[in-house]
Amino acid sequence: MTLPTLLDIEASGFGRGSYPIEIGLARADGSSCAFLVQPLEEWTHWDPKAELLHGISRARLAREGLPVARVARWLNDELGEIGVAYSDSWGYDNTWLSLLFHHAGLLPAFRLEALRLLLDERQLALWHVTREALVEELGIHRHRAADDARLLQLTYLRTRELAAQQ
Repeated sequence: MTLPTLLDIEASGFGRGSYPIEIGLARADGSSCAFLVQPLEEWTHWDPKAELLHGISRARLAREGLPVARVARWLNDELGEIGVAYSDSWGYDNTWLSLLFHHAGLLPAFRLEALRLLLDERQLALWHVTREALVEELGIHRHRAADDARLLQLTYLRTRELAAQQ
């Protein structure tokens, strides 16, 4: 079975003025990666509560973040051939991706879809408890983009296996 490609975004906060600060992927082969995004000068929104969750400071983004256009090109290179990636927070992630590509002056070569589209009712019923068990079992650090994307992928796989046994 081919695993779906999952995308996760950490952001400066939620709502108006927020922007992507880290984008992570879990690829079909099970590998994962993430890049920090260097905020543009006009991206000033910063929610200290969000920083407490993801642990990424503005100073670190300025130091280690990649330019918006470079991150957008990387996403197109990674996802263009596949054509689709999935997110568990489609509303937020799609908004942040649109913002990233708009400021990069590029169009995405892929579409982002809601992960829920891949799940049947049995998987949905098992989702939360399975995800929490995997966090515990694997010691996954939540709220970092690559780890969260991989966690989603592993939860998808395990709920599929458990649903098939029912």
